Amino acid sequence: MTRRIFIVNAALAAALTVGTASAQQVLINAAGATFPYPMYSKWFDEYHKKFPTVQINYQSIGSGGGIQQVTAGTVDFGASDGPMNDMQLKDFQDKRGSAILHFPTVMGAVVPTYNIPGVTGSLNFTPEALAGIFLGKITKWDDPELTKANPGIKLPSNNIVVVHRSDGSGTTYVWVDYLSKISKEWETKVGKATSVNWPVGLGGKGNEGVSGSIQQTANSVGYVELIYAVQNKMTYGNVKNASGEFIQASLASVTAAAAAMKDMPEDFRVSITNAPGKGVYPISSFTWLLIPSKIADPAKKKAIKDFLTWMLADGQKMTEALSYAQLPKPVIAKEVKAIAKIQ
Repeated sequence: MTRRIFIVNAALAAALTVGTASAQQVLINAAGATFPYPMYSKWFDEYHKKFPTVQINYQSIGSGGGIQQVTAGTVDFGASDGPMNDMQLKDFQDKRGSAILHFPTVMGAVVPTYNIPGVTGSLNFTPEALAGIFLGKITKWDDPELTKANPGIKLPSNNIVVVHRSDGSGTTYVWVDYLSKISKEWETKVGKATSVNWPVGLGGKGNEGVSGSIQQTANSVGYVELIYAVQNKMTYGNVKNASGEFIQASLASVTAAAAAMKDMPEDFRVSITNAPGKGVYPISSFTWLLIPSKIADPAKKKAIKDFLTWMLADGQKMTEALSYAQLPKPVIAKEVKAIAKIQ
């Protein structure tokens, strides 16, 4: 009798152990921005190694897709390089019955990258040149707006082939947010959004698609996130900032852009493109995770809050190896408090 009770109890204990182990497994699905994908991929992998019961699957589909999917409720959280606007926030509220919280994760830069046969150096781009090229008003590489900024570099008279994103993209948002600040014509004719009606150019999907198109197309120019240019050994240019300096994107120049920000708003929706100050790279941006303020599943809610806490501490130490700048300490402190808003 004793032996039978032991066997039954052992079987029950084994069943409970399996059930508990199964219950502890938490699968979180997310989607959005390609801009921070190398960083997010690293973070989610490292976090899973540290906490094997939590698996975060991330689809790099562009910021527009991330906003759409989190609003539709098909992912647990989204990601975007452009903060959601008031209309998008209202749409989420109407559909999901809660709010979206923006959590800045890292800072990065969007760079003008090009493929001009015979030109290997870093070109200087004025704001007028970039706006003119993407408006379709500057059509040749030897246009005076380009040659005067690049003395000593022989630019060809070849036609410029413009490459831009074809999908809804936070990288696009950062780029056109900058163009809207430095060009009234761009602001009124095209504007800023994750997807715009481009005056000229060929479309490529994702930072990967734009990078590939530029590498394969002679006399092309486009924009990609800094890490994609670095990883693919692409040539990218210096951009004239608000102080009149031609600055190359780097950790220091992106950090300088954030330092120019006076106050981070409570909802963390802020733009730091064309920031004032010396040493500032003018096409810099935060990128955000879009977290619902109400998460019904207790296990997912805990896992997401724990990940955010880890990301703001240990995760920040991993950013610079992938050419992203760490968040400023005051922003981190503010975000740590904001985690409590997730209910």
